[in-house]
Amino acid sequence: MRVFLTGATGFIGSYLVPELISAGHHVVGLSRSDTGAEALNRAGAEVFRGDVNDLDRLRIAAEAADGVIHAAFNHDFSNLKQHSENDRSVIETLGQALAGSQRPLIITSGTGLARSKTGGMATETDGYGTSAEYARAATEEAADVLIANGVRVMVMRLPQVHDIHRQGRIAEHIRLARQKGWVAYIGEGKNRLPAAHATDVARLYRLALEAGLSGARYHAVAEEGVALRDIATAIGAGLGAPVRSITPEAASDYYGSFAQLAMADLAASGALTRHQLGWTPTGPDLLTDLRNKDYGEA
Repeated sequence: MRVFLTGATGFIGSYLVPELISAGHHVVGLSRSDTGAEALNRAGAEVFRGDVNDLDRLRIAAEAADGVIHAAFNHDFSNLKQHSENDRSVIETLGQALAGSQRPLIITSGTGLARSKTGGMATETDGYGTSAEYARAATEEAADVLIANGVRVMVMRLPQVHDIHRQGRIAEHIRLARQKGWVAYIGEGKNRLPAAHATDVARLYRLALEAGLSGARYHAVAEEGVALRDIATAIGAGLGAPVRSITPEAASDYYGSFAQLAMADLAASGALTRHQLGWTPTGPDLLTDLRNKDYGEA
């Protein structure tokens, strides 16, 4: 397949490009910089120059593709609402370019958006809160509009994706620990994060591209829930810093605007995804990568 990939030069994209190419697909990666274009060329991908918010350019690339994976998102949370609405526009544009063709479009969301019907861990069949409640839900709302209009869309919900260099939101825990001189967790630290290694996530995107069902939500979950206390302990060992429990009332003093997220229990299941797509994660677990991480890295 000729696959157009947004986010091709990002963290997920750096694993996804070689995964797709090794499976025989032709990757067309979006890049707005010379540095990104050079990286894509070295990886064996075709470069499509443009910015993810240049909708006319996106439409041209999508119309020429056999399938599209949209993995780009601006993670500057200081303006999350605007970035989420921009993502809605991107998804609408990509979907319009693929309409009536049954060519697949995979969009990227997060397991944290899923709202469990039972109060337990989130599953693939769970819905999500509205964008009025949480701005990032604009992504899934845009996907559902396209699905209702017959576009072949799949939603890839990501957990905490990691390798030994990057661990997503855990970077904020590490930054705060460096700033404060110690590592915190809240209460007993039993609240959890789901996780998956980047190699496993890239393979799941490929499987969904090749055999995914229109309208499906997939959870790229290798570990259903890693306790925040265990994460804090690994960070403390890596930094040589003490690890302490704090009360929920003290969370805002330590975490600031990050406090609510630091207290949330976000456990999620990927059982249905594994069954439907034959996905078996094999990469290192989150704590292993945190223990092997070079904490001297910028």
